[in-house]
Amino acid sequence: MALDTGTSELDAKAAKILQKNDRGGFTIPTARLYPFQWNWDSVFIAIGLDTFDRERAWVELESLVEGQAEDGMIPHIIFRQDDPDYFPGPAVWQTNKSTISASGISQPPVLASVVLRFANEQGDAGLRHVEVMFDSILKWHRWWHNERTPDGCDVVCTVHPWETGRDNCPDWQIGLNNMQTDPELEPYKRKDIEHADPLQRPSMDEYDKYITIVKFGRDHDWNQKILTNDGPFLMADPGIFFILLRADRDLLDIAQRLGRHDVVDEISSWITAAEGAADYFWNDKIGAYCARDVRSGVFSNGFSNASALNFYAGVGTPEQREQTLGHMRRIAAKTKFSQSSWDPDMPSFESQRYWCGPIWCQMNFMIAQGLAEQGKGEMALKMRDDLGALITQSGFYECFDPVTGDGCIGTDFSWTAALWLAWASPSLPRSSTA
Repeated sequence: MALDTGTSELDAKAAKILQKNDRGGFTIPTARLYPFQWNWDSVFIAIGLDTFDRERAWVELESLVEGQAEDGMIPHIIFRQDDPDYFPGPAVWQTNKSTISASGISQPPVLASVVLRFANEQGDAGLRHVEVMFDSILKWHRWWHNERTPDGCDVVCTVHPWETGRDNCPDWQIGLNNMQTDPELEPYKRKDIEHADPLQRPSMDEYDKYITIVKFGRDHDWNQKILTNDGPFLMADPGIFFILLRADRDLLDIAQRLGRHDVVDEISSWITAAEGAADYFWNDKIGAYCARDVRSGVFSNGFSNASALNFYAGVGTPEQREQTLGHMRRIAAKTKFSQSSWDPDMPSFESQRYWCGPIWCQMNFMIAQGLAEQGKGEMALKMRDDLGALITQSGFYECFDPVTGDGCIGTDFSWTAALWLAWASPSLPRSSTA
């Protein structure tokens, strides 16, 4: 069957966005608002690049690994140069742990899972690329387990809302409310609200606390143990936890294929420990996996899109999975498109404010993949179709209003274009898998 003209045009436009945002070996998320290389953005971007330029997709991942710090962390931003259009830039972070200028925190570790995806698709040729990157990915996973597992806690945690990738999700208000803005914080000028609607971005109070955490890390020479154990913010994020558990399993698969028997027991121990600790996130009060403040033990009481990543991680009893699906169905009934980043029944829901409600394509991609693998193909397919409808209606935005379908924040956004090409475009075979 011939494709309709609209689909063909969107396929072509998506590829052009990726090419336009290419900065010579790495791809920015979008011009001006995000002018550098972002960690998990690059990994999802590579999935889209792989649909038309396989070698360039590998270059995207290899360039990300180039920014790895000496302790194993792959930073959430790799700067390579300064840009006065962005705050906070390298002069604010002042890190010295990488050969390339970078931030001092990380982002959700999806890299191993996408590398395995490529190896599965490309056979021996892909495995040769994987072998080159394997030790760097292993070192990053070690960093998560060693540097972000606090003393006296059984799960990996986060020291900054930006590290979760879900920057201003209401989940983090518990931890932010428990910290004080540093009284010695220097005056600064935000750039994000010059490039996007301030009503769709985090508040100024939130930003002051974000920069307070950066200042603490900088004041302690980015000693990650100190930042984790003694820093101003420490929360357990189900998003990072579930993504890392999935990535650990995928890293184990890669190790076995490469004959790296020397690390199999180590990786297996991470998986076993995480599987035994997943209930740390289970909030009986609402029947869902939720973020949790580590120091107080207080749960977030909202269902986020990270709550649904338990399927991606293959976690949960039948009862826990059914309760999770119940939340997803309830939320889908209140919005035109699925799956919103925050529960519309919560007073903190805002359909266009960054992570307080909008739909995010990369989250839906992972959620749908998990649903399909766990036998919920119909719901997975709806999420794919909804993303396709959102992009068809509004274009390649950073995220989307789940009620109206309007695009929000950045335009000509790279990972949205990438996941259209790799997953949401009607030109692809109709399938419930991701």
